[in-house]
Amino acid sequence: MMDNKMIIEGSLENVDGGFAFQGRLPYYRGLGLSMVEDIEVSVDGEPVAREAIRFSVRGKTYTLDEMETVYDNRWNFGEKATIIVLKDGGLRPGSYCIGFGTRLRISYLPMVPTTRDTKELALAS
Repeated sequence: MMDNKMIIEGSLENVDGGFAFQGRLPYYRGLGLSMVEDIEVSVDGEPVAREAIRFSVRGKTYTLDEMETVYDNRWNFGEKATIIVLKDGGLRPGSYCIGFGTRLRISYLPMVPTTRDTKELALAS
């Protein structure tokens, strides 16, 4: 697993409706999106509600509930996905401790691994 390489440094930005950062799959193979059981985000230790998280890859954006039934799209090894958090006004300029976790369903593992990364990211003004 590649937990220390999940969050892309320098990728934090405000977007329409909230803020976003880029993340990589912490697994050496790509996975179908329906095999991504959950995505967790926190900002300065405060968890973000699942309903406020969106996942975007190759121009398509999904809620986490929608991803459960996406069988025709993948998150490939090394591919940068955009993790969007809906938050009115986004974030103020400054430095934030961003936490990012994934829970993946991998067919040959007897458990569902959760992998996390935390990085200090700066949002420019």
